[in-house]
Amino acid sequence: MRAFILIGTAVAGLMTMTTEAEAADVRMFVRHEVADYATWRKGYDGFDAKRRKMGVTGQGVYQSTDDPNDVTAYHDFKSLEKAKSFAASAELKTAMEGAGVKGAPQIWFTTKAAK
Repeated sequence: MRAFILIGTAVAGLMTMTTEAEAADVRMFVRHEVADYATWRKGYDGFDAKRRKMGVTGQGVYQSTDDPNDVTAYHDFKSLEKAKSFAASAELKTAMEGAGVKGAPQIWFTTKAAK
C-alpha cells in the first residue's frame, strides 16, 4: 500500500511538472472582422496543422456577443519570437485572406502577470 502512495505521489508530481512546462509563455490575441463566421471557421480549422508546425501550443476562438463576425482568437507560444514570426508569416496572411478576414487585424502579445 505504501508503494502505491509513493508511486501515486511521484506520478502526480511528474504530471504537475509537465503541465507547468507545457504552459504558454506568450499569448497572442488577434481581433478581426470576418465576412462570414462559418466560412472563416472552416479556414481557421483547416489551418490547424500549419499553426502547430509554426509553434502554436494552444488556441481559442471567441465571438462578440453583438456581432458573430467580430472574432477574437488567442494563440499560445513558447516565446515572443515564435509568436511574432507566426503573426508576420505569409502563410498566415494568405490563410486569413482566404477565410474572409476583412481589413487589418488588431494583434497584441501578452505574458502571464506575476502574482
